[in-house]
Amino acid sequence: MRSLDFEEFLWALGYDDSIKSDMLSHMQSYTPFSPTVLKIYDNLFLDYCIVGGMPEVISDFVTNKTIENTLEIQRQIVMGYEADIQKYASGLDKSRVSNVFRSVPFQLGKENKKFQISKVRPGAKFKDYRGSLEWLEDAGIVNISRALQTPNLPIKGNVIEDCCVLYYADSGLLLSQLDDEAQADFRQNKNLNVYKGGLFESIVAEALVKSGYILRYFKKENSTLQEEFFVRHKD
Repeated sequence: MRSLDFEEFLWALGYDDSIKSDMLSHMQSYTPFSPTVLKIYDNLFLDYCIVGGMPEVISDFVTNKTIENTLEIQRQIVMGYEADIQKYASGLDKSRVSNVFRSVPFQLGKENKKFQISKVRPGAKFKDYRGSLEWLEDAGIVNISRALQTPNLPIKGNVIEDCCVLYYADSGLLLSQLDDEAQADFRQNKNLNVYKGGLFESIVAEALVKSGYILRYFKKENSTLQEEFFVRHKD
């Protein structure tokens, strides 16, 4: 079971399905929202980016109508993940799993968001950390997007296994691992500089995974061209 998605977040705030239908109909018909409605939806989405989907965090937000306590709760959850790694990552070097987990927010702040094992430990090889990445993914703690050799079909047989981008599985937890002021910077100023790109990528990745999609991306060698996500549809 994953954390709540944006639709479930709206349910928790007391909105019914009409708000989802309204958003969807406007997007499908390319009809602009009125400035008033757009501001409401924009603020709701920014709240979701900050609060994330962890039930305990959302419960506090709904009860108190403020993000004042969310940072502390989110950081406690992250500490709980750290404790779970030490308890359950049997058969693996637990320090490697923890170090990969801690490295994710800071690697998303790079211009090139490819996860680099050398940033976790100088001289380390991907093969030595593959099990750590897979454990975090299987535990639902991170989402992993794996690179494609070419942006073509077939997708499954086109993956570069040792080239990937890691995201936290919950945007609120990701934001909580940045500066203490990051929530306010994002909410009030919509400004996190390079981290903004990583945060919104993480939110899209989170939405795709929660909808049942596998994450894939393509980065052209010796070029700035990067396509962040691919979705294979039955049609």
